[in-house]
Amino acid sequence: MSADRDDRNDHDDPLLEIDGLAAAYGETRVLEDVSLSVSRGEVASLIGRNGAGKTTTLRCVLGSLQPIGGQITYAGTDVTNLSSTETARLGIALVPEDRRIFPGLTVRENLALAGYGGSDEASRWTIEEVLSVFESLADREGSRGAQLSGGEQQMLAIARALVAGADLLLLDEPTEGLAPYVVRRVEELITDLNDADVTILLVEQNVRVALDVADRHHVLDRGRVVYEGSTTDLDADESVLDRHLGVGI
Repeated sequence: MSADRDDRNDHDDPLLEIDGLAAAYGETRVLEDVSLSVSRGEVASLIGRNGAGKTTTLRCVLGSLQPIGGQITYAGTDVTNLSSTETARLGIALVPEDRRIFPGLTVRENLALAGYGGSDEASRWTIEEVLSVFESLADREGSRGAQLSGGEQQMLAIARALVAGADLLLLDEPTEGLAPYVVRRVEELITDLNDADVTILLVEQNVRVALDVADRHHVLDRGRVVYEGSTTDLDADESVLDRHLGVGI
């Protein structure tokens, strides 16, 4: 990651603020006290071991899981207890690890269907705008979802979120299971989208990817954020990832 990405955002304009978030599945508490913020126009990563609560955090932000404590504020609005339908209308979109595209519909049909939900804001991308950025999808716009490669399916899942009007894009393990050359394309795409003013909260098991594309990083361990810093910060303290993830930089 280049130094200019670290300095690009001053973090004075938070789009998403999470304060003391707690969540559970039944009797099992997963999040204890998660606090973090994502500034408008930045890429922020959430990294940690499996089971640390990363996906649970995204689900709480989206509204598909109701927290048992804490507060979530989006663009100055308390969204803690809103449903996923309500947060989508405000401009929050999740691209889940399993992508959830419609396998029997074509690329264009998947995108058209996304246009019927989500935000009513002018931030919506048109199908033609999306296809101009996602060139591999433009080449296969008549192909059904089931005919796409894993990388193309991931691109389609992200493209649908943009057509739905996402201002805040929640990416859950976008490079999982992809070949290295496709991973590089996903990295480029995340940077391109951020350059187009899409704010991104990224959950990524591939730490190198997170370090390459994100402005700031939050390390989650046992349901708490135990570290926050830039890539430069992590470079200066290599023990952080080794201590909390068992990996070095």
